[in-house]
Amino acid sequence: MSDDRCKGYREPTLSVMQQHDVGVWSDVEAHTDQGDFRGIILPRSETADAEHLVLKLISGYNVGLHYSTLISLTEVGRKEANYKIPEQEFPHDPKKPYVKLFGTGGTIASRLDYRTGAVIPAFTPGELYGSVPELADVCNLTTEKLYGVFSENMGPEQWIGTAQAVEAQIRSGVDGIVIGHGTDTMHHTAAVLSFMLQNSPVPIVMVGSQRSSDRPSSDAALNLIHAARTAAFSDIAEVMVCMFGPTSDEYGLLHKGTRVRKMHSSYRSTFRTLSDTPLAMVSRDNVQPLRQDYNHRRYSTAGEKGNADLRGIAMADFKCIPVFDDRVSIVYYYPGMKPDIFDSLIDNGYRAIIIAGTGLGHVNKPIYPALRRAQDAGVAVYMTVQTLWGYAQMYVYETGREIMGMGVVPLGNMLPEAAYMKMGWALGQSEDPEEVKRIMLEPIAGEITEREPHDGYLVHQGGLPEVADFIKHHRK
Repeated sequence: MSDDRCKGYREPTLSVMQQHDVGVWSDVEAHTDQGDFRGIILPRSETADAEHLVLKLISGYNVGLHYSTLISLTEVGRKEANYKIPEQEFPHDPKKPYVKLFGTGGTIASRLDYRTGAVIPAFTPGELYGSVPELADVCNLTTEKLYGVFSENMGPEQWIGTAQAVEAQIRSGVDGIVIGHGTDTMHHTAAVLSFMLQNSPVPIVMVGSQRSSDRPSSDAALNLIHAARTAAFSDIAEVMVCMFGPTSDEYGLLHKGTRVRKMHSSYRSTFRTLSDTPLAMVSRDNVQPLRQDYNHRRYSTAGEKGNADLRGIAMADFKCIPVFDDRVSIVYYYPGMKPDIFDSLIDNGYRAIIIAGTGLGHVNKPIYPALRRAQDAGVAVYMTVQTLWGYAQMYVYETGREIMGMGVVPLGNMLPEAAYMKMGWALGQSEDPEEVKRIMLEPIAGEITEREPHDGYLVHQGGLPEVADFIKHHRK
């Protein structure tokens, strides 16, 4: 068998393929001692195990068949995959709003490389809207690929560059911004952009997908449509995350950039607003606010294209502060933690430490000397809670009061990741600890709230009768 037909397969599976005269991209009927399957033989990575034949089933999902279970393989066709989606010129309609789509990478801008089995950031934004023609029904879309990285590789350079690119487009007069981003750290970027880009006159919508575009359960297209609808027409002019609401395709949710967090590794409805309620529900045709305390849109090209006076008024309060000092760390406290973790950060020149403490904001007594040392060294230490819901309330117990006496500052109900991003942003603006403290404690984008809504903490615990009853009556 030629190298083109084996593509990563080795013995003993290779011999089975040769015996039945099939290869990669063969559309086969596989008869095994565990059942029958129909699908396309996919390439394998040279580092993958040698004992499985991988089929892409008609359903779109993949299955691995152990070579020892294979009884027969019958080729019924050949369907070599072409993962390149041709870029298409986006149709222009002067009656529709103008939206800018920035690509940074991630699953929403990806394809599956079957040779390695990895999801790689390969689609350009042009290819994306070429694959989602419904976007043309919503707006005039222009695209720009800022980066092509997995979200774990986003950092200060990318955050600053994204903020500056967004500012430039907003000042040029677009109706809204969409930012394609990997989901794993999207809440980090959403938080820092909420601080860097203040009083935006138009929506800034971050969007991703949990399932790559080649999968039948992909949420990429619908999330993009929802994000474009929000950027083009929503009255909510804030940095938001737009992702699935329920696990079905009913609607998406818009989450405030400083109050959102990824809460499940694989659910499509992974993003949750914590200690608050989401900003809005979004469908293909409508954006329905769930609250009114948001920053309202101040600019739209609809009927106003080219009106410099209106644009100037809308931009009056808009500002971009694209700075970040990465000499800050999050420390997740755990029982038995030793002070050397803090000592290492102090010795390595870190300027600030965010603690995700237990309960109302606590750490153990062995940490106290390190906290005093941080205070003496001018290293700012701030407290959040690892419960994610609720407040750091350090006046309640003696432990909290003792820690505050060592200079640790509670941050209310600010999420640990939001606190990390805000601290880096604050340190980028000032060397003065008091000025940094002022910035940290002054609410800017809803990162600290005076109280949580009565329905802000709702967790359905599986197995309970009331949850089963809820699911029974609300499942369609």
